[in-house]
Amino acid sequence: MLKKTNVLVSSLLILFLLWVIVAKHYGNDMLIPGPKKVLSAFFGLFSSSDNLMAIARTFIRLCVSLVIAYGSAIICAAVSVRFKTVGWFLNPIIIVLRTIPVISVIVIILIIVGFTVAPYLITFLIVFPLVYEGIKHALEHIDEDLKDVYALEDGRYFRGLFALFFPLIAPKMRSVLLQSAGLGVKVLVMAEYLSQTDVSIGNELYLAKINLAFDDVFAWTICLVLFTVLLEMTVRHMRGYTPKQYR
Repeated sequence: MLKKTNVLVSSLLILFLLWVIVAKHYGNDMLIPGPKKVLSAFFGLFSSSDNLMAIARTFIRLCVSLVIAYGSAIICAAVSVRFKTVGWFLNPIIIVLRTIPVISVIVIILIIVGFTVAPYLITFLIVFPLVYEGIKHALEHIDEDLKDVYALEDGRYFRGLFALFFPLIAPKMRSVLLQSAGLGVKVLVMAEYLSQTDVSIGNELYLAKINLAFDDVFAWTICLVLFTVLLEMTVRHMRGYTPKQYR
């Protein structure tokens, strides 16, 4: 544990030194602001009620988008495993959503639905395929012996999801949630930036850019990194029932 901590600290120190070196090389805060100025701007973010509201609204948008995407993906994956026809029907849609460039999704959705709903829908469309494929793959690869034993005792598929299958794949579900949470932050803020969503971190980044306040751009970036790390730490420490074979 100590070795891991030392490596982590060393990595962060190297990144910090690289930042200092590059900032000194350019010697222009308009291009690469130094750590002192950025840290001052970072702590200044939390002194404004507007900035705190932007953070809160972005967090709410992220939670709403992830809950809808995760819930929909779990339902679709469970139904697809039970009814192969549904899986065949959804497969081309998932392939398109997985392969289409993120910027294309953003532009198309902005044109179709406008700026208010766009961040939610864009985040959903990007996160949904990742969660769907992860859950579906996990359900399909549950030990066949366990399925046979359950079939002899009960046999009802949808009841078995909650009694056996979901508990068995709980580690995989948390892993997928971890991946989707980090991706969701990136996509949501990008969508907010391009749609200039009112009261959002994306819009604050946009305003900082057009005002040439690059210290604020760096400060918001640090805020997003910390936000994502805290979110992922929360997911990693989620507790729930897990069968003995996964403990």
